[in-house]
Amino acid sequence: MRFLVRWIVRIRVRVVAAAVASLLVGSGLVAVRLRGEQTQAAGSGFKTNAVVLIVMDGFRWQEMFDGPDHALMNSKYGSVQDEKQLRKDFWRDTPEEGRAAMMPFVWGTVAKHGQIYGNQHKGSVAQVTNGYKFSYPGYNEMSTGYANHAINSNEFGPNPNASVFEWLNRKPEFQGKVGVFATWDAFNDIFRLKTSGLLVRAGWNLPWNSDLTPQASRLKKLYEMTTQIEDDDTFDSFTHEDLLDYLATNSPRALFVGYGGTDDWAHEGKYDLVLQAAHQDDAHIAELWNTMQAKPEYHDRVTFIITTDHGRGSGLKEWRNHDKNVDGAENIWIAAIGPDTPAKGEMTNVGRVTQSQIAATIAALLGQNYNADVPQAAQPLPLANWTVSR
Repeated sequence: MRFLVRWIVRIRVRVVAAAVASLLVGSGLVAVRLRGEQTQAAGSGFKTNAVVLIVMDGFRWQEMFDGPDHALMNSKYGSVQDEKQLRKDFWRDTPEEGRAAMMPFVWGTVAKHGQIYGNQHKGSVAQVTNGYKFSYPGYNEMSTGYANHAINSNEFGPNPNASVFEWLNRKPEFQGKVGVFATWDAFNDIFRLKTSGLLVRAGWNLPWNSDLTPQASRLKKLYEMTTQIEDDDTFDSFTHEDLLDYLATNSPRALFVGYGGTDDWAHEGKYDLVLQAAHQDDAHIAELWNTMQAKPEYHDRVTFIITTDHGRGSGLKEWRNHDKNVDGAENIWIAAIGPDTPAKGEMTNVGRVTQSQIAATIAALLGQNYNADVPQAAQPLPLANWTVSR
Protein backbone atom coordinates (compact mmCIF):
# COMPACT_ATOMS: atom_id res chain seq x y z
CA MET A 1 0.00 0.00 0.00
CA ARG A 2 1.06 3.58 -0.59
CA PHE A 3 0.73 5.46 2.67
CA LEU A 4 -0.34 9.12 2.74
CA VAL A 5 1.31 10.77 5.66
CA ARG A 6 -0.81 13.20 7.62
CA TRP A 7 1.71 14.42 10.16
CA ILE A 8 1.67 18.20 10.69
CA VAL A 9 4.97 19.78 9.81
CA ARG A 10 6.13 22.30 12.42
CA ILE A 11 8.78 24.11 10.45
CA ARG A 12 8.01 25.85 7.18
CA VAL A 13 10.92 26.00 4.77
CA ARG A 14 11.04 28.37 1.86
CA VAL A 15 12.57 26.35 -0.95
CA VAL A 16 12.64 28.86 -3.75
CA ALA A 17 14.98 31.77 -3.13
CA ALA A 18 13.95 35.27 -4.10
CA ALA A 19 16.72 35.39 -6.67
CA VAL A 20 15.28 32.34 -8.39
CA ALA A 21 11.71 33.61 -8.09
CA SER A 22 12.69 36.79 -9.90
CA LEU A 23 13.50 34.69 -12.94
CA LEU A 24 9.97 33.40 -13.20
CA VAL A 25 7.28 35.08 -15.21
CA GLY A 26 3.61 35.67 -14.53
CA SER A 27 2.30 32.59 -12.73
CA GLY A 28 5.82 31.37 -12.06
CA LEU A 29 6.06 29.14 -15.11
CA VAL A 30 8.53 29.73 -17.91
CA ALA A 31 6.34 29.39 -20.99
CA VAL A 32 8.08 27.37 -23.68
CA ARG A 33 6.58 27.58 -27.14
CA LEU A 34 7.31 25.49 -30.17
CA ARG A 35 9.24 27.21 -32.93
CA GLY A 36 6.38 27.94 -35.30
CA GLU A 37 4.52 24.71 -35.97
CA GLN A 38 7.64 22.64 -36.57
CA THR A 39 6.64 19.77 -34.30
CA GLN A 40 3.25 19.15 -35.82
CA ALA A 41 4.64 16.91 -38.51
CA ALA A 42 7.17 14.12 -38.74
CA GLY A 43 9.34 16.45 -40.81
CA SER A 44 10.09 18.63 -37.80
CA GLY A 45 13.82 18.10 -38.11
CA PHE A 46 14.11 16.17 -34.84
CA LYS A 47 16.05 12.92 -34.82
CA THR A 48 14.07 11.31 -32.00
CA ASN A 49 12.00 8.34 -33.16
CA ALA A 50 10.97 7.07 -29.71
CA VAL A 51 10.59 8.54 -26.22
CA VAL A 52 10.79 6.69 -22.92
CA LEU A 53 9.51 8.34 -19.73
CA ILE A 54 11.06 6.66 -16.69
CA VAL A 55 9.94 7.44 -13.14
CA MET A 56 11.73 6.55 -9.91
CA ASP A 57 8.87 6.92 -7.46
CA GLY A 58 9.45 9.35 -4.60
CA PHE A 59 13.22 9.64 -5.08
CA ARG A 60 14.32 12.96 -3.59
CA TRP A 61 16.26 15.68 -5.37
CA GLN A 62 18.55 15.78 -2.35
CA GLU A 63 19.93 12.30 -3.05
CA MET A 64 19.99 12.89 -6.79
CA PHE A 65 22.25 15.93 -6.51
CA ASP A 66 23.90 15.65 -3.09
CA GLY A 67 24.31 11.89 -3.02
CA PRO A 68 23.55 9.72 0.02
CA ASP A 69 22.86 11.64 3.22
CA HIS A 70 25.57 10.62 5.71
CA ALA A 71 23.30 11.52 8.64
CA LEU A 72 20.84 8.80 7.58
CA MET A 73 23.36 6.04 6.88
CA ASN A 74 22.93 4.44 10.30
CA SER A 75 20.50 2.32 12.28
CA LYS A 76 19.15 5.22 14.37
CA TYR A 77 17.75 7.42 11.63
CA GLY A 78 17.85 5.16 8.59
CA SER A 79 17.14 1.69 10.04
CA VAL A 80 20.30 0.52 8.29
CA GLN A 81 21.00 -3.19 8.64
CA ASP A 82 24.72 -3.24 7.76
CA GLU A 83 26.29 0.18 8.26
CA LYS A 84 29.78 -0.99 7.34
CA GLN A 85 28.70 -2.37 3.99
CA LEU A 86 26.49 0.62 3.22
CA ARG A 87 29.35 3.01 3.87
CA LYS A 88 31.62 0.94 1.66
CA ASP A 89 29.07 1.01 -1.13
CA PHE A 90 27.92 4.62 -1.06
CA TRP A 91 29.75 6.79 1.51
CA ARG A 92 32.04 9.21 -0.31
CA ASP A 93 33.83 12.39 0.73
CA THR A 94 31.99 14.73 -1.65
CA PRO A 95 28.42 14.94 -2.96
CA GLU A 96 29.70 14.54 -6.51
CA GLU A 97 31.50 11.30 -5.65
CA GLY A 98 28.57 9.99 -3.62
CA ARG A 99 25.95 10.55 -6.30
CA ALA A 100 28.21 9.02 -8.95
CA ALA A 101 28.72 5.91 -6.82
CA MET A 102 24.98 5.57 -6.26
CA MET A 103 23.88 6.35 -9.84
CA PRO A 104 26.80 5.84 -12.24
CA PHE A 105 24.70 5.87 -15.42
CA VAL A 106 22.85 9.06 -14.57
CA TRP A 107 26.01 10.92 -13.65
CA GLY A 108 28.40 9.20 -16.02
CA THR A 109 26.21 9.26 -19.13
CA VAL A 110 23.04 11.35 -18.77
CA ALA A 111 24.79 14.28 -17.07
CA LYS A 112 27.56 14.29 -19.67
CA HIS A 113 25.39 13.94 -22.75
CA GLY A 114 22.04 15.36 -21.61
CA GLN A 115 20.49 17.71 -19.05
CA ILE A 116 19.38 17.46 -15.40
CA TYR A 117 17.07 20.01 -13.77
CA GLY A 118 16.28 20.45 -10.09
CA ASN A 119 19.47 21.22 -8.15
CA GLN A 120 18.20 24.05 -6.01
CA HIS A 121 21.71 24.75 -4.72
CA LYS A 122 22.51 25.93 -8.24
CA GLY A 123 19.42 27.95 -9.10
CA SER A 124 17.52 25.18 -10.84
CA VAL A 125 14.06 24.35 -9.50
CA ALA A 126 11.78 21.52 -10.63
CA GLN A 127 8.39 21.12 -8.97
CA VAL A 128 4.96 19.52 -9.08
CA THR A 129 1.97 21.85 -9.40
CA ASN A 130 -0.86 19.60 -8.17
CA GLY A 131 -0.51 20.61 -4.51
CA TYR A 132 -1.01 17.09 -3.16
CA LYS A 133 2.58 15.86 -3.46
CA PHE A 134 1.84 12.16 -3.72
CA SER A 135 1.73 9.56 -6.45
CA TYR A 136 -1.57 9.48 -8.38
CA PRO A 137 -1.85 13.29 -8.71
CA GLY A 138 1.78 13.39 -9.82
CA TYR A 139 1.44 10.69 -12.44
CA ASN A 140 -1.70 12.36 -13.77
CA GLU A 141 0.09 15.71 -13.96
CA MET A 142 3.17 14.46 -15.78
CA SER A 143 1.24 12.26 -18.22
CA THR A 144 -1.57 14.69 -19.09
CA GLY A 145 0.28 17.99 -18.78
CA TYR A 146 -1.95 19.52 -16.12
CA ALA A 147 -3.05 19.02 -12.54
CA ASN A 148 -6.54 17.77 -11.75
CA HIS A 149 -7.41 18.74 -8.18
CA ALA A 150 -10.29 16.28 -8.10
CA ILE A 151 -7.68 13.49 -8.03
CA ASN A 152 -6.99 13.57 -4.32
CA SER A 153 -6.33 9.91 -3.49
CA ASN A 154 -4.12 7.06 -4.63
CA GLU A 155 -7.32 5.00 -4.69
CA PHE A 156 -9.14 7.50 -6.91
CA GLY A 157 -10.10 4.92 -9.54
CA PRO A 158 -10.09 5.33 -13.33
CA ASN A 159 -8.52 8.58 -14.45
CA PRO A 160 -11.02 11.00 -16.05
CA ASN A 161 -8.15 12.44 -18.10
CA ALA A 162 -6.49 10.96 -21.17
CA SER A 163 -2.69 10.86 -20.99
CA VAL A 164 -0.32 11.93 -23.75
CA PHE A 165 0.33 8.22 -24.25
CA GLU A 166 -3.34 7.57 -24.99
CA TRP A 167 -3.39 10.67 -27.21
CA LEU A 168 -0.44 9.35 -29.20
CA ASN A 169 -1.91 5.85 -29.44
CA ARG A 170 -4.97 7.27 -31.21
CA LYS A 171 -2.78 8.46 -34.10
CA PRO A 172 -2.24 5.96 -36.94
CA GLU A 173 1.56 6.26 -36.86
CA PHE A 174 1.68 5.40 -33.13
CA GLN A 175 -1.24 3.00 -32.71
CA GLY A 176 -0.08 -0.21 -31.06
CA LYS A 177 3.37 1.29 -30.50
CA VAL A 178 2.75 2.76 -27.04
CA GLY A 179 3.22 0.84 -23.79
CA VAL A 180 3.14 1.18 -20.01
CA PHE A 181 5.29 -1.04 -17.77
CA ALA A 182 5.18 -0.38 -14.05
CA THR A 183 5.33 -1.98 -10.62
CA TRP A 184 2.22 -0.38 -9.11
CA ASP A 185 -1.20 -1.76 -10.08
CA ALA A 186 -2.79 1.71 -9.79
CA PHE A 187 -1.34 2.44 -13.22
CA ASN A 188 -4.17 0.34 -14.64
CA ASP A 189 -6.45 3.18 -13.51
CA ILE A 190 -4.03 6.05 -14.13
CA PHE A 191 -3.64 5.02 -17.78
CA ARG A 192 -7.27 3.86 -18.14
CA LEU A 193 -6.54 0.27 -19.10
CA LYS A 194 -10.19 -0.61 -19.79
CA THR A 195 -10.89 2.26 -22.19
CA SER A 196 -7.60 3.74 -23.47
CA GLY A 197 -6.54 0.94 -25.79
CA LEU A 198 -3.04 1.11 -24.29
CA LEU A 199 -0.83 -1.85 -23.48
CA VAL A 200 -0.56 -1.60 -19.69
CA ARG A 201 1.41 -4.17 -17.70
CA ALA A 202 1.38 -3.08 -14.08
CA GLY A 203 1.35 -4.80 -10.70
CA TRP A 204 1.37 -8.53 -9.99
CA ASN A 205 -1.57 -9.79 -12.04
CA LEU A 206 -0.40 -9.46 -15.61
CA PRO A 207 -2.12 -10.88 -18.70
CA TRP A 208 -0.06 -13.63 -20.30
CA ASN A 209 -0.33 -15.13 -23.76
CA SER A 210 -1.01 -18.85 -24.11
CA ASP A 211 2.07 -19.44 -26.28
CA LEU A 212 4.86 -18.02 -24.14
CA THR A 213 8.53 -18.01 -24.96
CA PRO A 214 10.82 -19.83 -22.48
CA GLN A 215 11.88 -16.45 -21.06
CA ALA A 216 8.25 -15.32 -20.61
CA SER A 217 7.34 -18.66 -19.03
CA ARG A 218 10.07 -18.28 -16.42
CA LEU A 219 9.02 -14.71 -15.75
CA LYS A 220 5.37 -15.71 -15.37
CA LYS A 221 6.37 -18.34 -12.83
CA LEU A 222 8.34 -15.78 -10.83
CA TYR A 223 5.35 -13.45 -10.74
CA GLU A 224 3.10 -16.26 -9.56
CA MET A 225 5.44 -17.93 -7.06
CA THR A 226 7.11 -14.96 -5.35
CA THR A 227 5.93 -13.81 -1.93
CA GLN A 228 4.29 -10.42 -2.32
CA ILE A 229 5.65 -7.91 0.18
CA GLU A 230 2.97 -5.50 -1.04
CA ASP A 231 -0.05 -6.87 -2.85
CA ASP A 232 -0.37 -3.84 -5.12
CA ASP A 233 3.27 -3.27 -5.97
CA THR A 234 5.67 -5.74 -7.53
CA PHE A 235 9.47 -5.54 -7.67
CA ASP A 236 11.35 -3.21 -9.99
CA SER A 237 13.44 -6.10 -11.30
CA PHE A 238 10.31 -8.03 -12.34
CA THR A 239 8.84 -5.10 -14.26
CA HIS A 240 12.20 -4.42 -15.86
CA GLU A 241 12.59 -7.99 -17.11
CA ASP A 242 9.02 -7.96 -18.43
CA LEU A 243 9.85 -4.80 -20.37
CA LEU A 244 13.05 -6.28 -21.82
CA ASP A 245 11.12 -9.36 -22.92
CA TYR A 246 8.61 -7.12 -24.69
CA LEU A 247 11.35 -5.14 -26.42
CA ALA A 248 12.88 -8.32 -27.81
CA THR A 249 10.01 -8.61 -30.31
CA ASN A 250 8.43 -5.13 -30.34
CA SER A 251 9.55 -1.63 -31.30
CA PRO A 252 7.37 0.90 -29.44
CA ARG A 253 7.68 4.61 -30.08
CA ALA A 254 6.45 5.80 -26.67
CA LEU A 255 6.99 4.04 -23.37
CA PHE A 256 6.21 4.74 -19.74
CA VAL A 257 8.33 2.87 -17.18
CA GLY A 258 7.47 3.14 -13.48
CA TYR A 259 9.87 1.87 -10.81
CA GLY A 260 8.57 1.89 -7.22
CA GLY A 261 11.26 0.60 -4.88
CA THR A 262 12.69 3.97 -3.88
CA ASP A 263 9.32 5.11 -2.54
CA ASP A 264 8.38 1.81 -0.92
CA TRP A 265 11.55 1.60 1.15
CA ALA A 266 11.47 5.28 2.11
CA HIS A 267 8.00 4.82 3.60
CA GLU A 268 9.39 1.88 5.56
CA GLY A 269 12.19 4.11 6.82
CA LYS A 270 14.91 1.83 5.45
CA TYR A 271 17.47 4.24 4.03
CA ASP A 272 19.93 1.54 2.99
CA LEU A 273 17.29 -0.08 0.81
CA VAL A 274 16.34 3.29 -0.70
CA LEU A 275 19.94 3.73 -1.83
CA GLN A 276 20.18 0.17 -3.07
CA ALA A 277 16.92 0.54 -5.00
CA ALA A 278 18.18 3.75 -6.61
CA HIS A 279 21.44 2.06 -7.56
CA GLN A 280 19.59 -0.89 -9.07
CA ASP A 281 17.20 1.37 -10.97
CA ASP A 282 20.18 3.24 -12.37
CA ALA A 283 21.48 -0.12 -13.64
CA HIS A 284 18.05 -0.90 -15.09
CA ILE A 285 17.97 2.42 -16.92
CA ALA A 286 21.48 1.82 -18.27
CA GLU A 287 20.51 -1.64 -19.52
CA LEU A 288 17.36 -0.28 -21.12
CA TRP A 289 19.35 2.47 -22.83
CA ASN A 290 21.96 0.04 -24.15
CA THR A 291 19.31 -2.47 -25.24
CA MET A 292 17.45 0.14 -27.25
CA GLN A 293 20.59 1.68 -28.70
CA ALA A 294 21.55 -1.77 -30.01
CA LYS A 295 18.40 -1.88 -32.17
CA PRO A 296 18.75 -0.06 -35.52
CA GLU A 297 15.41 1.74 -35.17
CA TYR A 298 16.56 3.28 -31.89
CA HIS A 299 20.29 3.84 -32.39
CA ASP A 300 20.90 7.54 -31.75
CA ARG A 301 17.14 8.06 -32.19
CA VAL A 302 15.68 7.52 -28.71
CA THR A 303 15.19 10.10 -25.96
CA PHE A 304 14.93 9.17 -22.28
CA ILE A 305 13.18 11.49 -19.82
CA ILE A 306 13.89 10.40 -16.24
CA THR A 307 12.13 11.91 -13.24
CA THR A 308 10.14 11.33 -10.06
CA ASP A 309 6.46 11.82 -9.23
CA HIS A 310 6.98 13.81 -6.02
CA GLY A 311 9.61 14.75 -3.50
CA ARG A 312 9.80 14.18 0.24
CA GLY A 313 10.48 16.09 3.41
CA SER A 314 13.94 16.80 4.76
CA GLY A 315 15.72 16.21 8.05
CA LEU A 316 16.20 13.11 10.15
CA LYS A 317 12.54 12.08 10.14
CA GLU A 318 10.60 13.82 7.39
CA TRP A 319 12.71 12.24 4.64
CA ARG A 320 10.30 9.31 4.91
CA ASN A 321 7.17 11.34 4.24
CA HIS A 322 5.34 13.28 1.58
CA ASP A 323 1.90 14.82 1.15
CA LYS A 324 0.35 18.27 0.95
CA ASN A 325 1.39 19.07 4.53
CA VAL A 326 5.06 18.17 4.07
CA ASP A 327 7.23 21.13 3.10
CA GLY A 328 9.62 20.38 0.28
CA ALA A 329 7.71 17.39 -1.08
CA GLU A 330 6.80 19.51 -4.11
CA ASN A 331 10.44 19.58 -5.22
CA ILE A 332 11.53 17.05 -7.83
CA TRP A 333 14.16 16.61 -10.56
CA ILE A 334 13.96 15.95 -14.29
CA ALA A 335 16.71 14.53 -16.52
CA ALA A 336 16.79 13.99 -20.27
CA ILE A 337 19.16 12.48 -22.80
CA GLY A 338 18.69 12.02 -26.53
CA PRO A 339 19.71 13.20 -29.99
CA ASP A 340 17.70 16.44 -29.76
CA THR A 341 18.76 17.36 -26.21
CA PRO A 342 21.95 19.46 -26.18
CA ALA A 343 24.56 18.24 -23.70
CA LYS A 344 24.32 20.95 -21.03
CA GLY A 345 24.66 18.69 -18.01
CA GLU A 346 23.56 19.89 -14.59
CA MET A 347 21.47 22.98 -15.22
CA THR A 348 22.33 26.13 -13.27
CA ASN A 349 20.54 29.46 -12.85
CA VAL A 350 17.69 28.47 -15.17
CA GLY A 351 14.71 29.18 -12.94
CA ARG A 352 11.79 26.79 -12.61
CA VAL A 353 10.45 23.91 -14.65
CA THR A 354 7.47 21.77 -13.72
CA GLN A 355 6.27 18.21 -13.89
CA SER A 356 3.35 19.34 -16.03
CA GLN A 357 5.73 20.20 -18.89
CA ILE A 358 6.69 16.56 -19.48
CA ALA A 359 3.62 15.51 -21.49
CA ALA A 360 4.02 18.14 -24.21
CA THR A 361 7.75 17.46 -24.32
CA ILE A 362 7.15 13.78 -25.13
CA ALA A 363 4.80 14.72 -27.96
CA ALA A 364 7.03 17.48 -29.33
CA LEU A 365 10.05 15.20 -29.56
CA LEU A 366 7.92 12.84 -31.63
CA GLY A 367 6.88 15.64 -33.99
CA GLN A 368 3.45 16.21 -32.46
CA ASN A 369 1.88 19.37 -31.05
CA TYR A 370 0.06 18.20 -27.92
CA ASN A 371 -0.80 21.74 -26.82
CA ALA A 372 -2.88 22.32 -29.94
CA ASP A 373 -5.31 19.59 -28.85
CA VAL A 374 -4.88 20.00 -25.08
CA PRO A 375 -4.46 23.75 -24.51
CA GLN A 376 -4.60 23.41 -20.72
CA ALA A 377 -1.37 21.40 -20.79
CA ALA A 378 1.88 23.16 -19.93
CA GLN A 379 4.30 23.98 -22.72
CA PRO A 380 7.32 21.68 -23.31
CA LEU A 381 10.45 21.72 -21.21
CA PRO A 382 13.23 24.00 -22.50
CA LEU A 383 15.55 21.13 -23.37
CA ALA A 384 15.31 20.78 -27.15
CA ASN A 385 14.99 23.23 -30.03
CA TRP A 386 12.17 25.35 -28.64
CA THR A 387 12.26 29.09 -28.21
CA VAL A 388 11.47 30.59 -24.81
CA SER A 389 8.56 33.03 -24.76
CA ARG A 390 8.44 35.39 -21.81
